[in-house]
Amino acid sequence: MKKNNRAVVVFSGGQDSTTCLFWALKNYDHVEVVTFDYNQRHKEEIEVAKEIANDLNVKHHVLDMSLLNQLAPNALTRDDIEVKDGDGDDLPSTFVPGRNLLFLSFATILAKQINAKHIITGVCETDFSGYPDCRDMFIKSLNVTLNLSMDDQFVLHTPLMWLDKAETWELADQLNAFDYVREKTLTCYHGVRGTGCGECPACKLRQKGLDAYLEKKQRVSS
Repeated sequence: MKKNNRAVVVFSGGQDSTTCLFWALKNYDHVEVVTFDYNQRHKEEIEVAKEIANDLNVKHHVLDMSLLNQLAPNALTRDDIEVKDGDGDDLPSTFVPGRNLLFLSFATILAKQINAKHIITGVCETDFSGYPDCRDMFIKSLNVTLNLSMDDQFVLHTPLMWLDKAETWELADQLNAFDYVREKTLTCYHGVRGTGCGECPACKLRQKGLDAYLEKKQRVSS
């Protein structure tokens, strides 16, 4: 992609969104990031996002989305709800109804204000927990709706959509950001930076992908 435009990255400070930020910095002349405060369980997430944005010298917007917390209680916003995977047809307890719909809508409104046409998000349909708002079909549908609603031509980019976690680590390595993502990001549902707690679903998925990528890398180099 030619580096010739402005972009907004939906940014949580986690592995996926930080990899997307490095991807955006490679592909666009001007990048800003937006983090949403929805009274998530761990405010550490917002602090990590601030630190990374400052470290990489990109403008950081933090938007108040506390209404989402009131409307959609879940394990990411309530200490009394256990973090657990979905069972059968049930979604994981970490699913926040409408989150990506709202986040991407507000990110696009922000993009309109700063004259950016590109919005980047780290959603993925390959290694995901079954969240309906991480699917490619949803992103494409929302892209059309946002353009119609604002009579504009925005593009929602999903660099990780068809990558598994091992391939996401590989992309970070290709972007010369492997160590940075490994050490500086926060993916853990329990608020532990870097390698995380090792027990929650997010940490297990992250570590499984890391192990698979390192094994592949060693195999290729040997």
